[in-house]
Amino acid sequence: MTELQWQSVYRASNSLEAHSLKGLLENMGISVRLTGEALAAAAGELPMSVVEVQLWVTELQRQQALVIIDGYLRNDYRDWYCSHCGELNQGQFELCWQCQQDRDE
Repeated sequence: MTELQWQSVYRASNSLEAHSLKGLLENMGISVRLTGEALAAAAGELPMSVVEVQLWVTELQRQQALVIIDGYLRNDYRDWYCSHCGELNQGQFELCWQCQQDRDE
């Protein structure tokens, strides 16, 4: 059995951004690992490059992940209203932040 090779594809500025991107990627079928979250408590005492949270994906899913991250960075996503509760959500999210309902396609 071949072990998967993981590659870093993004350095998030904080855990909230990292988890948002992780959810976006996972919703598209991409496996994601996060590293560096434990160091966030040391912010201010360590250089920012050390406390950034990194997103890692498998080598096989790297290109797909980079395309999705590029879209996130360009903010190509349209905001949407939840059909369940009517809440306005930012376009990059696939679940309503208010009620956790899936986004209607």
